[in-house]
Amino acid sequence: MIRGRVWKFGDNVDTDAIMPARYLVYTEPEELAKYVMTGIDEDFPKKVKKGDIIVAGKNFGCGSSREHAPLGLKGAGISCIIAKSFARIFYRNAINLGLPLIECKDVDKINEGDILEVDLKSGVIRNVTTGEVLYGNKLPDFMMEILEAGGLMNYLKKRLANEKSY
Repeated sequence: MIRGRVWKFGDNVDTDAIMPARYLVYTEPEELAKYVMTGIDEDFPKKVKKGDIIVAGKNFGCGSSREHAPLGLKGAGISCIIAKSFARIFYRNAINLGLPLIECKDVDKINEGDILEVDLKSGVIRNVTTGEVLYGNKLPDFMMEILEAGGLMNYLKKRLANEKSY
């Protein structure tokens, strides 16, 4: 179960807004976190707290395929992103890096500052602030395994280690 405070964004938030190109020289999540979302809100890195949740409209993460965008969000402590829809390459990059995402058509019912509880396995999103329960798309089992391992590389290392033990 994930619990966090909401930061709300609109439609078509592109990877350059999430992680402006001038900061792509950095590769460490902690360093990228200092610049995440500054394409929209220059002060976001100072305001965001570990465990916070991003809620957005359609096509979150559109634009380039840079992994720096989800890596910076993860480095900033974002625990989950909920959106009406995601750009496909951003979606896969985020899952591969261990950053949970849920698609939910009812994100308009969530306000900035709300506290949410998110059950990734079922897709149930409970708005603690309003008491409303929303339903997002449940993640497939194989994606849950990747997230539970902390990302694709950890998942593959674990699988390889298990195969060697036979």
